[in-house]
Amino acid sequence: MNNLKEDLEVLRRVPIFDSVDPASLRLLAFTSQRMMFEPGQVLMHQGAESDEGYVIISGSADVLVEAGGLPVKIAEVGRHDFVGDIAMLCNRPRAATVVATSPLDALVIARDQFMELAEHTPHMAIEIMRVLADRLSRAIQELARARS
Repeated sequence: MNNLKEDLEVLRRVPIFDSVDPASLRLLAFTSQRMMFEPGQVLMHQGAESDEGYVIISGSADVLVEAGGLPVKIAEVGRHDFVGDIAMLCNRPRAATVVATSPLDALVIARDQFMELAEHTPHMAIEIMRVLADRLSRAIQELARARS
């Protein structure tokens, strides 16, 4: 069963949500759902359509991008990380595959709720840009390493 207080606390610890007002964050926690993943289970597939993102409550996952027909690990994600945001923001297919590497508990956030928050919280939009730019930089570095 969804524990609203715990979910609210998890969202408060996610950097892109730290500037969101308490009432909006409570609504986001209320409208999100929990999902459990086992090691090896895929949260999302590169190229798949989606209208949701995942905030990791506990556990870890690898972020993989296909390069030259082979999966290349570009990042590891864990507690309080948010994945799936690029597809939601751009209304595009998934940019990467995310695979649980340990038992993983996540909050599933719907695109509509996420976009409404982003539209009404300028600081959140700025933090999203910062996080995405950082991820892009790290992904480019990892892909460069994989090529050499």
